Amino acid sequence: MTVKPLRDRVLIKVEEAETKTASGLYIPDTAQEKTQTGSVVAIGDDKDAISVKVGDKVMYDKYAGTNIMAVVS
Repeated sequence: MTVKPLRDRVLIKVEEAETKTASGLYIPDTAQEKTQTGSVVAIGDDKDAISVKVGDKVMYDKYAGTNIMAVVS
């Protein structure tokens, strides 16, 4: 399945947050940072409205967007 964002949308591959500290303590989801990071893998057609390019690292709110479970090559 190929996912192609439309217009001013961006497809981001999420970077998983650390779940364990350096000393070995596990961090629950509720205590992890709300800001997420990821890499841009695709952008929509409206390139004038988008200020990022494929390969850029971005930060976004934990609850922003929609999760899509797909294989990205």
